[in-house]
Amino acid sequence: FCKKALASRIILCDRRRPSHLARMVKRKGGKDSKDLHEKAKKRKKSLHERVDGPSAADKLLPRTLEERMAARRVVVVLEKAALECVQPRKGALELLNSDDHKNICVKNNRDIADARPDITHQCLMALLDSPLNKAGKLLIYIHTAQNVLIEVHPSLRIPRTFKRFAGLAVELLQRHKIRAASANETLMKVVSNPVEKYFAPGSRRFGLSVSGRQVKLRDFAAGLEKEAEDARSSVPIVFSIGAVARDDPVTEAQFGQGYVEENISICPWGLSAACCCQKVCSEFEYLWDIC
Repeated sequence: FCKKALASRIILCDRRRPSHLARMVKRKGGKDSKDLHEKAKKRKKSLHERVDGPSAADKLLPRTLEERMAARRVVVVLEKAALECVQPRKGALELLNSDDHKNICVKNNRDIADARPDITHQCLMALLDSPLNKAGKLLIYIHTAQNVLIEVHPSLRIPRTFKRFAGLAVELLQRHKIRAASANETLMKVVSNPVEKYFAPGSRRFGLSVSGRQVKLRDFAAGLEKEAEDARSSVPIVFSIGAVARDDPVTEAQFGQGYVEENISICPWGLSAACCCQKVCSEFEYLWDIC
């Protein structure tokens, strides 16, 4: 009798245990999952929040198109930038680059040298971090290989790592604008073509090319400043720079050739796009006694 009673108790316990444990796990798991979801929601930040917006020190920066065209400034146009979205798998959208998407480039007969968005990232860091930009004397436009024109606000703090920059670029190409989290300011936006309509009337427009006229950039910039003083005009100076690993976009009809008045060469050897941006900023900082 004792053995039968013990066996029946064991059977009853075994029958009760699954439902009892299930209720406990469900109750505990539901509570934990809800807490984890709330914590993750608090930790999660959008790209808008991770990108710093303009601060109180940005009062020198031009706010309207009239302000940008009125003063003596440098305008840099990054031509043929490789900013293109690709879908490597379902539900994923990434910035096409030669490191992560070699197979996609091979399948579509694309040269991996044309998938270099890191060049644009390097150029933007060189330009936006320059004292010329901090003083409100620099404007930046990006003209992609897919004929998308992007206007970059001078107060943008560009992400330091390429991975974060790639996420920012993908969001920009999807939403067509990036707003600052702490201020009502559009940091990057897609604008209509052509880029020439954003230049001031009478502005000087030059393209940097290895095949252009050989000049010494410091003397060339000083000559432009003297001409402006003699004419008593203060119009921006436009420089078209190819954001590519090879080729010469400023000589191509769909990119720089349509608005450039003259191509110049600032070095007998080929320079990277980021190095060209640094040299342009450095010479005008010296010329205008910015630092």
